[in-house]
Amino acid sequence: MRLLMLGGTEFAGRAVVEAALGRGWDVTVFHRGRHEAPKGVRSLLGDRTAPDGLAALAEGEWDAVVDTWSAAPRAVRDTARLLRGRAGRYAYVSSCSVYAWAPPTGYGEDAPLVEGAEAGADHTDYLRDKRGGELAAVEEFGAENSVLVRAGLLLGPYENVGRLPWWLTRIARGGPVLAPGPRDLPLQYADGRDLAEWTLGAVERELSGPYNLMSPQGHATMGTLLDACVATVGGTAELRWTEPEVILDAGIEPWTQLPVWVPPGSDMHDALHSADVSRALATGLRCRPVEETVADTWRWLQDIGRTAPMRPDRSAKGLDPEVEAKVLAGLGGVPDTTS
Repeated sequence: MRLLMLGGTEFAGRAVVEAALGRGWDVTVFHRGRHEAPKGVRSLLGDRTAPDGLAALAEGEWDAVVDTWSAAPRAVRDTARLLRGRAGRYAYVSSCSVYAWAPPTGYGEDAPLVEGAEAGADHTDYLRDKRGGELAAVEEFGAENSVLVRAGLLLGPYENVGRLPWWLTRIARGGPVLAPGPRDLPLQYADGRDLAEWTLGAVERELSGPYNLMSPQGHATMGTLLDACVATVGGTAELRWTEPEVILDAGIEPWTQLPVWVPPGSDMHDALHSADVSRALATGLRCRPVEETVADTWRWLQDIGRTAPMRPDRSAKGLDPEVEAKVLAGLGGVPDTTS
């Protein structure tokens, strides 16, 4: 198979490239040159937002294209239009954020969607841009030749958003750790490598249409995730499980200040951690254990000096140590030692 990866030097895109190389595919990576492309690929340089930025793609044929673009959808439209007729299938990595708020518990791919940004519009917001990217891919390649990968929370090596890396570095610092409860709170996420393998499998089997792409609900919990972090990092960290009400009353923001976590029973939790993923599971999605994701992410952090890269278009993640200490001081009691 001949794959054209649009991006491919960071996180999900890099995982796709490495998975394709592992399958023996011929891989071309089109990128801006800000990061080194993985070894073993053909590298083409260009900026999709610049005049004549697609010149390097004027020639060539591929069996499939994978695109992770998340800004103004004109980049998807222009690239897909240029490649139409020279590539067999267009896989666009979208987001579960394209569902209209608030999606019902257990929502499937047929749930109502947001209005997508016009293909020629400037950047609007993440969810409308992602939906606009979906529409652009389908418009140019046709519904039968495009697959929409609606990803949820992504974790794993190369993460450049700051969620799992923050938890690992916080736990490595040791001492009492504010652990947001309940401990058995079910999570949905995908290891970027599992998303990559499913996406390539979808291309091989010529799948089309939208797929919710994340683990089954409860594949991991806040407890198993943070326990895995403690077991992987070692040291002196002590998880102190704290009721959601205490955290919210302290003014701590779910998802950003305490990454991954959102309180149970909220619209936000249902949107992020209650999707129906039966369609993806039936078409080959396999999710590795949370312990493997955590251990591999920590190994990667160790290799790069523990400072994870951060996308400039994403907000900072993590809880200020002084805020954490203040909440912990108000809890008292004995730290959790069952991890």
